[in-house]
Amino acid sequence: MALRRALFLTPEEPKIGSGGGGLRSASLLAYLQNKYDVQTVTFSLRTHSRSPEARVWRNVIRLAAGRPPLFDRFSGYEHQVAAALHDRYAVGVVEHFWCAAYAPLLRSCCGRLVLDLHNIESELARTHARAARWPSSWASQRFAESYQRLERRWLPQFDVILTASEDDRRRIERMDVNLDVRVFPNALPEIARPRVGEANAIVFSGNLEYHPNVEAVRWFRTKIWPRIRERAPEVEWRLVGSNPEAVAALTGGDPRIRVVGPVDDAVAQLAEAKVCVAPLLSGSGTRFKILEAWAAGRAVVATRQGAEGLGARDGEHLLLADDVNDFADAVLRLWSDPALRVRLGDAGWALYRERFTWPAAWQKLDESGGI
Repeated sequence: MALRRALFLTPEEPKIGSGGGGLRSASLLAYLQNKYDVQTVTFSLRTHSRSPEARVWRNVIRLAAGRPPLFDRFSGYEHQVAAALHDRYAVGVVEHFWCAAYAPLLRSCCGRLVLDLHNIESELARTHARAARWPSSWASQRFAESYQRLERRWLPQFDVILTASEDDRRRIERMDVNLDVRVFPNALPEIARPRVGEANAIVFSGNLEYHPNVEAVRWFRTKIWPRIRERAPEVEWRLVGSNPEAVAALTGGDPRIRVVGPVDDAVAQLAEAKVCVAPLLSGSGTRFKILEAWAAGRAVVATRQGAEGLGARDGEHLLLADDVNDFADAVLRLWSDPALRVRLGDAGWALYRERFTWPAAWQKLDESGGI
C-alpha cells in the first residue's frame, strides 16, 4: 500500500549541522518520512545587505508596519509556493511561525494543517526586550506586541500546533484560543558518548549571530568571565559556533578567550570542556546547546531561562544560577570538583538518552496523537 502524501514547508534546510532550527526540522521530517511520502518545499531567498545601516532601516519600516523581521522576510511568496505544489496532501506541515501566513494557500490542497513552533515568537521577543539594551529593548517589545497579534490571527488557522516544551504549550493555551497543541521536544540523533579528556576550558556553543546568544555572550563576558578568570588562572573560554564576527567586539583582546567558530561536530567540541555554560537571558523553546552538552557527557551551568522546558533539576542534571556571582561560583565549583562534574555529566547524558533522542521525541509525539 502506497504511503499517503505530505507537504513539508520550511524556511530553512532541514539538516543536521545547520543549527538548532535545521536540526529540529530534520527530526520532524524524518518522523514524517516514516509515515508519508513527503514533498519538501524550502525557501531560497536572495541575500540582503547585512550592514548595520541597512538592518536598522529595514527594521524601522517593519516597526511602522507592525511586521516583525522574520515574519516579514518570509512573507509574500504565495506565487512561488503555489508553483511548487503538485498534488493533494493528507497533511501539510509548516515550519516556524514565520511561514504561518501561507495557511490559506495550503488549506486548498492539504487535508490537515500542522504548524511547528520552534519558539513562541512573542515570548522570544518579550524576553529579549528585558535582556537587551535600548533601543533594541524598545524595538523588541514592539515586535513582541506585533507577534502576539499575529499569533492570535494565524494559530487558529491550523488543525494542530506543535511546541518544543510543556512551557510553550501552556503559553499557547493561555492565549485563550481553542487549539490542539501537542509537544514535540527538541532532540538530537542518537549519539555515541565521546570518550575524550577534559581540556582546561569552559565552552559556550551556538549560532553567535542569534540575538539571545549575543546577549548571553555579552552578559558572561562583562559580568561573569572576569570573576572566573581571576580565580582560575589556567582557564580558557571557548566559543563554538557559526557567525563569530557577530560577537567579535566582545571576544577580542583577551588571549584566554578563543573563538573556535563553526565546526562539523559541536558535541565533539563540547566533550573537551570541563564546564559547558548556557547563560541565556532570553528565549523560548528549549536549548540545543544543553542537549549537546549532555550528549557529550559534560556538566552544565545555565540560567533558569536557558534551561527552561527541559525538566532538568538543579543539582541533579545541571547547576542553575541567575545571579552574576552565583553563576561564577557555580562554574568555579564545578571547575574544582571532578566528582561533581562526572555526576552531573552522567545524569545529563542519561536524561538526553531518555527524553531527547529522535526516537524518544517521535514517541512523545505519537503518544499525544501524532500527525
